Amino acid sequence: MTLSWLALGGAILASLAGQVLLKAGTLGEGGFLAQLLRWQTMLGLSCYGGSAFLYILALRQIPMSVALPSTAISYVAIALIGYFAFGEPLGAQKIAAIALICAGVVLLATA
Repeated sequence: MTLSWLALGGAILASLAGQVLLKAGTLGEGGFLAQLLRWQTMLGLSCYGGSAFLYILALRQIPMSVALPSTAISYVAIALIGYFAFGEPLGAQKIAAIALICAGVVLLATA
């Protein structure tokens, strides 16, 4: 079962990397096609593929009712990455939402 949890953690991290790379791909000049052809976008899409593969491995042992909600921790991480890496706003309402997500993930993980 530990290998499944490692696969789930890897899936979450790969998904986060994909998000960051897709955002980085939007920062250049040009239209949508140019964005799709940037190395950051292509690598980000590859990260999503790897994430799906790892998630499938995790689902072999972890119930879906636990695995999918556990990926919600990525919402917390991506909000913080957006704030620190891309200067996106992080107000009181977002911080409260992050706290609720964290509480939900902990509650699910301990059930």
